[in-house]
Amino acid sequence: MSERKVLNKYYPPDFDPSKIPKLKLPKDRQYVVRLMAPFNMRCKTCGEYIYKGKKFNARKETVQNEVYLGLPIFRFYIKCTRCLAEITFKTDPENTDYTMEHGATRNFQAEKLLEEEEKRVQKEREEEELNNPMKVLENRTKDSKLEMEVLENLQELKELNQRQAHVDFEAMLQQHRVSQEERERRQREEDELETAALLEEARQRRLLEDSDSEDEAISVPSHPATKPNPTTILDEAQKAKRKAEGSRTQLAGLVVVKKTKLDAKGHQGAPDSRKAADSASPTPTASSLSQLGAYGDSEDSDGSS
Repeated sequence: MSERKVLNKYYPPDFDPSKIPKLKLPKDRQYVVRLMAPFNMRCKTCGEYIYKGKKFNARKETVQNEVYLGLPIFRFYIKCTRCLAEITFKTDPENTDYTMEHGATRNFQAEKLLEEEEKRVQKEREEEELNNPMKVLENRTKDSKLEMEVLENLQELKELNQRQAHVDFEAMLQQHRVSQEERERRQREEDELETAALLEEARQRRLLEDSDSEDEAISVPSHPATKPNPTTILDEAQKAKRKAEGSRTQLAGLVVVKKTKLDAKGHQGAPDSRKAADSASPTPTASSLSQLGAYGDSEDSDGSS
């Protein structure tokens, strides 16, 4: 019984591989392959952007009658992700790149265009040198000058690197740190001085305002309250007494004493009238109005008698 997994197959002695019929396939046969977009492109039909690296199920075929140094050139067919329009591009082994063929335009071709321009200039220069020997001499002179300039620049860079090789970066960092601290300290001192100046200016302004208010208070002095004197009441009583006495003396000069008649016995009634006046006269502290009233009473009493 044979093995289930056979690695070696049995070939009979009369086996002839040339007698095996070959499968005839067309040369332009297409294969379905899985690939990624090799560059950024934009669909011409709908304007959709297809970015580099986007995966597609593409059809691959061999381009007929196009070979580069024995290497076949392949064409790929993909479809736009938006409008399903067919886009084709093929390989470019000469430039190790891909070329856009149909259905889209390639974006960001600046580098490729620059390379093509350099190649074109180089080709024209070679053609001129083949036909004109003087042009060859001029080009060599320009190349030598350019090479000398490049060497000088390279020498300057080397000298610069040598100077920088002797630089102590730790010391530079330390110096920078010290200068930074000094700058910060100076800034703090300036801030403190400015703050002190502002405070001093505010204090001076406050002092000026206080002095102005004191000047106004001095120009309009206020009457301070006098302390009460214990002898003030007595002084006022004495003044009132003196005033009453003065008014009585003044009224005494104005009062005219009426002559009294003799009574039947020949005695004057003055003493009685005086007694009545004395009895009716007020106290020494009486006012002038009371004295005038007493004087009127004395006249009434005389008339009745």
